[in-house]
Amino acid sequence: MFKDKKTQADGNICLTAEKNNTEMILRAIEAMRTRVKTEAPLIHCITNPISIHDCANVVLAAGGRPMMAEHPAEVAEITVTAGALALNLGNITDARRESILIAEKAAMAEGIPVILDMVGIGCSAFRRAVVMKFLEQKIPGKPLILKGNMSELKALAGESCGVSGVDVRPEDMLSESNQSEGVRLAKDVARTYGAVVLASGKTDLVTDGERVFLVDNGSEMMGRITGTGCMLNVLTGTYLSAAEPLLAAAAACVILGISGEIGAENCQGTGSFQVMFQDALFSVDEKDIRGRIRLREI
Repeated sequence: MFKDKKTQADGNICLTAEKNNTEMILRAIEAMRTRVKTEAPLIHCITNPISIHDCANVVLAAGGRPMMAEHPAEVAEITVTAGALALNLGNITDARRESILIAEKAAMAEGIPVILDMVGIGCSAFRRAVVMKFLEQKIPGKPLILKGNMSELKALAGESCGVSGVDVRPEDMLSESNQSEGVRLAKDVARTYGAVVLASGKTDLVTDGERVFLVDNGSEMMGRITGTGCMLNVLTGTYLSAAEPLLAAAAACVILGISGEIGAENCQGTGSFQVMFQDALFSVDEKDIRGRIRLREI
């Protein structure tokens, strides 16, 4: 084991309390990836039919075992056997809404870590209501990641609704001109709900309300196929089974982004990119991560 890698009381890998240098983070990421591949945790994913196939393959590529069960009558029983629960509001239905809330209760009761991808809450009052019910059920102190783009975070904070579709509005995308405001918003949401926030975008932002990481890895090709945000959600969930939420979220952003970069370098278009992207995610190694990581703590 690495002497500067810390573990929580539950054995999950975490970052040290002080600001970490890149070498310490790289060691923690590699220890986390090794643990996932060694233990092959069950990851219960309640996602959407648009990306369910790709999401299952992402979990497999990372070393986990996907379970995509979503019937309300069985999700609680399945969730309590999982290493983590990954939830997604995309293409929401009545049955999936019920299953998300049932599975969350089961996970919270057992201390199983949860990630919720708040897809489309800026464009739908129904989805916002699901998220608020979800947050009402949260048990303080239980591990949780709230994922969304900056427009979705604004909707959760009550700052902005009426978004067209599920994509981030151009004016909400994280940039040098609005970075401080984006960081403030994400930290406020994290503190309000006692969760780690993962704000995805060209630059990903991860915070627990105190520490903030920015990740610049990725490729424009990732935005030209459907479901990469959903894939980031389940990859984070897979790592969440072995690491604290802050590390799991930051590492997933780095590794999915690097995989996108490698895939884009070898593709001919969107079709071949999907294949190359999945291949890269499966084969990405420590050398790739060390050579390409673009993560900074601010």
